[in-house]
Amino acid sequence: MGKADILIIGGGPGGYTAALAAVKVGYSVCLIEKTAHLGGTCLNNGCIPSKVLLDSSEHFAQAKNKMQIHGISVKDVTIDIAMLMARKKTVISTLSANISNLLKRQKVEVVAGSAQLVSSKEVMVTTPEKTTAFYRAEKAIILAAGSIPLEFSFLPFDGTHIVSSDTALSFTEVPNRLGIIGGGAIGLELGSVWQRLGAQVTIIEALDNIAPTMDAQIGRALNRYLKGQGLELKVKTRLVSARVEKEEVLTVVSINDQEETLVFDKLLVAVGRRPASKIMGLEEAGVKLSEPGEKVIVDECFQTSLPGVYAVGDLIDGPMLAHKASAEASAVVDVISGKKSEIRYDVLPGVIYTWPEVAGIGLTEEQVKEQGRSYQVAVIPFAGSGRAQAAGETDGQVKVICDGFNQKILGVHIIGSRAADIIDAASIAITKEMTTHEVYSIICAHPSFSEIWHEACFAASVSPIKKSN
Repeated sequence: MGKADILIIGGGPGGYTAALAAVKVGYSVCLIEKTAHLGGTCLNNGCIPSKVLLDSSEHFAQAKNKMQIHGISVKDVTIDIAMLMARKKTVISTLSANISNLLKRQKVEVVAGSAQLVSSKEVMVTTPEKTTAFYRAEKAIILAAGSIPLEFSFLPFDGTHIVSSDTALSFTEVPNRLGIIGGGAIGLELGSVWQRLGAQVTIIEALDNIAPTMDAQIGRALNRYLKGQGLELKVKTRLVSARVEKEEVLTVVSINDQEETLVFDKLLVAVGRRPASKIMGLEEAGVKLSEPGEKVIVDECFQTSLPGVYAVGDLIDGPMLAHKASAEASAVVDVISGKKSEIRYDVLPGVIYTWPEVAGIGLTEEQVKEQGRSYQVAVIPFAGSGRAQAAGETDGQVKVICDGFNQKILGVHIIGSRAADIIDAASIAITKEMTTHEVYSIICAHPSFSEIWHEACFAASVSPIKKSN
C-alpha cells in the first residue's frame, strides 16, 4: 500500500496547486490523475484550448477584416483547421509537461489512474492497465476532480451532431450551421471561434440576456457587438427538442410560446458543467452531496461530512472557475496545517474571452440597487483612449461603481480590448477596499488601456449620487 501525508484526487488547478502548497509546508503528497495529461479540464478541455482557438480565430478575423485600417492589404486569407488544432495540442502538451516537471521537482508522487474513495484515510486506484492499488493518507484527502459538461437527459451527446464543448474544441472542419444552446461564457466563446472561421452561428438562450451574470449595461453592449460580428442571438428562447435526420439537427425552440424549428449541422449544448462527483464513490464512503444535485457539501473549512476529507473547485458550491479552485486549494492546505485562511468570493473576477473581451468584479449596478444603497457610477468609452485609437480597438467601455458616501469601489465592469488584464488592477483595488480617489492618485503609464479604468475611477468619484429605492 502506498502512502503519503496528503492524497489528492485530480490534477487540475485545484489539485496541483494543493500539491505544491502542501509540499511547501513540509507534507509528502501523492496526486492521483485519471487522464494522460495533468492540468485538468482547464488545460485539456476548457480555459486553455478555448483561448488558443479564440486567439487564432481572432488573428484570422483581423487579417480578413481589420488590417485595412492599418494600411495593410491582405488578400485570399485562408484557414488550415488541421494546423490550428495541431497548435492547440502543442500548447496543451507543453503546459501539461511544465506542470508534470514542476511536480516532479517538488517530489510530488503522481499516480495515473481512476480514484475511488474507500474511507477517510484510504483511496483505491484503478490503473490504465486495469490493476488496482490502495493508497493511505496519513493527514488528509483532498478531492479536486473537477467537472464534466452538463448533458440534457432527453438529448444525449452523440459526439457528431449533438456535441459537448469538449467536442466543439476539436472539430476537424468548420460547420456550415452551428447551433449553440446556452448564452454564457462557453457558448459565446465557442460561438465566436466558429463564426470567425466561417460558420453561421445561432446562440439560443432561455433567459432575457446573454451573459446573464454580467452587469446588464455591459451585457447589452456585448449583445450589440456580437450581433455586429454576425452571430445570431436568440434570447428568451427555450429548447423544446432536437433530433438528427439526414445529417441535420432539427431543433425545436419556443419563442413567446410559439414553436419554431431551426436546422443545424451541429448542435452544441453549452448550458454549464456538473461536478464529477459520482465517479469517485463519495456517497458510499460517507461524503454527503447536495440534494438535489451532485455538489459536495463542505463546511467553512472545506471539510466534507467525512472528517479528514476536503473538497475544492468545481466539486463544491460557487462559480466553476480555475482561479477559484486554485485559491481554495491553497486555503485548504492552510486549514490542514492549522492556519486560518479566508477567501473573498465577492471579489472573484469573471471573464468572457470574446472580442471585445468582457470582465467584471464585485457588485453589478443591479445588485447595488437591490441592496438599496446610495452609489455613484461612471462609464468611460474606449473611444476616448489614445492607446485604443492607435490600436484601432475603440469598441468598449469601463464602468466603475462606488459607494455614494465614502467612494469605496464596489464593482468594475469592462468590455473592450485587454479587459481580462485590466480587471486584475480592479481586483486589487476592491480587495484592498480602495476608494476611487486612491486609485486615481496612482500614476498610470500613458498611453495605455489601463488609463481608461483610471479615468473611470475619477469620473465615478465626481458623478452625482444615485439613491436606490
